[in-house]
Amino acid sequence: MAHGPSRSTACGIFPDRGTNPCPLHRQADSQPLRHQGSPKIGQFAIVKKCREKSTGLEYAAKFIKKRQRQASRRGVCREEIEREVSILRQVLHPNVITLHDVFENRTDVVLILELVSGGELFDFLAQKESLSEEEATSFIKQILEGVNYLHAKKIAHFDLKPENIMLLDKNIPIPHIKLIDFGLAHEIEDGVEFKNIFGTPEFVAPEIVNYEPLGLEADMWSIGVITYILLSGASPFLGDTKQETLANITAVSYNFDEEFFSQTSELAKDFIRKLLVKETRKRLTIQEALRHPWITPVDNQQALVRRESLVNLENFKKQYVRRRWKLSFSIVSLCNHLTRSLLKKVQLRQNEDMRNCESDTEEDIAKRKALQPRRRSSTS
Repeated sequence: MAHGPSRSTACGIFPDRGTNPCPLHRQADSQPLRHQGSPKIGQFAIVKKCREKSTGLEYAAKFIKKRQRQASRRGVCREEIEREVSILRQVLHPNVITLHDVFENRTDVVLILELVSGGELFDFLAQKESLSEEEATSFIKQILEGVNYLHAKKIAHFDLKPENIMLLDKNIPIPHIKLIDFGLAHEIEDGVEFKNIFGTPEFVAPEIVNYEPLGLEADMWSIGVITYILLSGASPFLGDTKQETLANITAVSYNFDEEFFSQTSELAKDFIRKLLVKETRKRLTIQEALRHPWITPVDNQQALVRRESLVNLENFKKQYVRRRWKLSFSIVSLCNHLTRSLLKKVQLRQNEDMRNCESDTEEDIAKRKALQPRRRSSTS
């Protein structure tokens, strides 16, 4: 990764979709955005609500910390940031977050994104008193439609999980789904083998765990896991440790426990079964998932089954509280780590300043000692 690029170089990396050829200039020079509210913190990114001064329009500003040295493990390497920006510039769909602009400063690349203010889908569902499968499929179908758009462009998200499924506005009966966070997304090229180990263990496909060639199929597995959790509150592969979770995934070790799925339809279970398949060639494609009778009933009987079958909201709410607690604990731990790192940097800087002061004092003393003999000789 190059350091200290000229503005023309940086603008070449992040071309603007609009008429201005270089959006990177504006953050440093005219500061068109004003930050508002509390930030949302990730490992190497902070998202802040902001307002454009000239129009008053509100956006989400995602500050991605750049990796300053190639050997460093802190920050995101430039190649990964460029890939995320490139993918976001290609997509425009009602169920996918929209990128409006890109800025860059010395330490961060800032993505100006559509403001999605309705919160996470699971947050919304946890507030409901009851939920039929018919209502649940209205959300799953929106997720599928967003993924269908991505897969048509040969883009795999690779990080589908509840935290990345947001609502545009929660104050309507059936809120609008938005897929967010394309930090792990990749374009899948024909004839080009792609392997990586990444993602959140609970939601990754077996081919990721086994370091096998990856494709669009990995997203379909994640949708199966999300659907399982949404309907029951239980997580199909989650173990007591990360290693146990990954072992459960590679063994495809899960079941439909009657305790959690007593009111779940066979149609819904069939949909999940056909997604949680180890062999990628046998896993439902996005088009097949959209045509599945649980998503698109072919007769009145199937529609009636969806309407009368219920989501296990009681257990969903219990597990939701645990999930939020774990997530909050992780965020607090991350904040504490960042605070300690910042304090360490400040302390090192203070120590360096002290050493500089001490060395200056020693030089001054040495100079004064050197001058004293000359003064005595001039008066003698």
